Amino acid sequence: MTESNAAMPVNKAPKHNEPPALLAAIETPQDVRKLTPEQLPQLCSELRQYMIANLCNNPGHFASSMGAVEIVVALHYVFNTPRDRLVWDVGHQAYAHKLLTGRREAFASQRTLGGISGFPTPLESPFDTFMAGHASNSISAALGMAIADMQSLQDCDRKTVAIIGDASISGGLAFEGLNNASNHPNNLLIILNDNDMSIDDNVGALHHYLSDLTTSKSYNRWRHKAYNFLRRKGFINEGKKGRIIRFNNSLKSLISAQKNIFEGLDIRYFGPFDGHDVEKLVKVLSDIKDMTGPRILHLRTTKGKGFPEAEKNPAAWHAPGKFNPDTGEKIRKKSPNQPLLWQEVFGHTLIELAEKDQRIVGITAAMPSGTSVGMMMEHFPDRAFDVGISEGHAVTFAGGMAAAGRRPFVAIYSSFLQRAYDSIIHDVAIQGLPVTFCIDRAGLVGEDGVTHHGLFDLCYLRCVPGLKIASPLDEETLRSLMYSSLSFNGPMAIRYPRGAATTPDWKTPMRQLQPGEGRQLTAHKESRIAVLSVGPIGNQVTKAITKLAEKGIYADHYDMIWVKPVDEKILAKVAARYDAVLTVEDGAVNGGFGSAVADWLTAGGHSLHIEKAGIPDRWIMHASVPQLWQQCGLDADSLAQRIEAMYQTVTTENPDSSYRK
Repeated sequence: MTESNAAMPVNKAPKHNEPPALLAAIETPQDVRKLTPEQLPQLCSELRQYMIANLCNNPGHFASSMGAVEIVVALHYVFNTPRDRLVWDVGHQAYAHKLLTGRREAFASQRTLGGISGFPTPLESPFDTFMAGHASNSISAALGMAIADMQSLQDCDRKTVAIIGDASISGGLAFEGLNNASNHPNNLLIILNDNDMSIDDNVGALHHYLSDLTTSKSYNRWRHKAYNFLRRKGFINEGKKGRIIRFNNSLKSLISAQKNIFEGLDIRYFGPFDGHDVEKLVKVLSDIKDMTGPRILHLRTTKGKGFPEAEKNPAAWHAPGKFNPDTGEKIRKKSPNQPLLWQEVFGHTLIELAEKDQRIVGITAAMPSGTSVGMMMEHFPDRAFDVGISEGHAVTFAGGMAAAGRRPFVAIYSSFLQRAYDSIIHDVAIQGLPVTFCIDRAGLVGEDGVTHHGLFDLCYLRCVPGLKIASPLDEETLRSLMYSSLSFNGPMAIRYPRGAATTPDWKTPMRQLQPGEGRQLTAHKESRIAVLSVGPIGNQVTKAITKLAEKGIYADHYDMIWVKPVDEKILAKVAARYDAVLTVEDGAVNGGFGSAVADWLTAGGHSLHIEKAGIPDRWIMHASVPQLWQQCGLDADSLAQRIEAMYQTVTTENPDSSYRK
């Protein structure tokens, strides 16, 4: 089968509850293995049809999953899943995997409240062998499984396959896994799904012959016999085995004019092959699945395969939102007066600051569009850097630039910044380097779920000495915090959420803000409760207080802005003036902003009643952000109920409204 006809054309998409005939008969991978190899291209076509029909209305990660269909089908056809383990990296490419493993009917609910996750998770299915959400972990996890199985009498014949993309394999953790795989006995198979790697084209009949030959059972039987013969004669031993493998890889590269990054590893390399030729993939996987030792199978694929618009512009179709399945037209609800996204405000402000200060540089880790550092890259290509999936490197790289006199703004998603914690401490904070961390997607992010919520940044950064931490309520404050960070000698973190900001009038004058200086937003002489919020979740507090005022219940609202240093003047006023205080944050309630307030009040010997609203001490799954706010008691109605309950408590205990005034 050639690449041109490997994937059958996609017909008009069926409704999500009407799977095509072949797919309708698939409940588990056992049903896939009942098909003939000649039926597999049709199954691939039907999987694409079904994904298009669902994802056009219930959006998700589109292009990557469309490009990996044949890989998924071939793996489940050849391997005895779930006994044989498939370990996915990130999981953007695993929708077909979900459809073949008992979740077809539930697929329409993916990423919604109560529905299945958009990522593989062992909490959902035995076919999902390891948590996927953050990049580059599949090789390390799969290697651990493979070595554990080798040490088990009942599982020593079990197969483990890691499936990783060309972007994820560039991450440092992936290289650590590869290095370990080359130094410890194991039978791990690594599938490299390459849809954008810069490798020379494979040309010539000899190369194709060699690719076929090196994966054939007869070749590998001959190779094994030759190796054992040379070993018995004393020409080679286990210590020299690595050099033999490296020589073999180099010889294949020389003959095929196909260089690859694995030549120097003691890992057998096969490919590259057309990742959309499902029948060929079945043959190759069948030939190499029982080999011993670590192997890499390199497959070339096209993101968005089977949907022309996605094939033309795969980056835009990574997670496109709703679209017309027949025309490819994206459905947008954005109105002219809708506020910018928070990251867009950041991006425009970064350019504005960079135009006036030549020291400013922008840095991100594989998210130039998601963080809007891409705007800076367009305006100042020599002063903006996408370092790939390497958050630790991004932070240390920024530290190096700061040490050389630059003022780096490092924009990384909150959940991904967790991977750079040591670098933040060792390479920036200890040295007091002026790096500004712009923490995107802080708080609840919605449909991407548990692996992507940015809930812990306040907790893990609060304890770092010398690190200032702030979160803006609105665009004006974000811009002013970015501007103010340039005057501080030392690191600073600014956190803001995913999604639209607060007002269309975002381009406000920037002003100097003082660390540890918040502001009072509402005041009423009858207020007996103070609500202290940090970040945009304060807008829900404003709504809650407005609702209560209509009932004659009053609370004063303070936008604290700073988590570290916390505004001690406001806290002293709160301790002297109010009966109770409620802290509100879009982050983990244990160890976050509320804990900072409680620590200060306790240390000062203040005994007023304090409650903390935030993300409870449990894992939060996927749903829309408003739904998750409601789950966690952070929406306006829930906050109003909580404030009212506090008000009833303090007025019952102390009916005199002049108490503490």
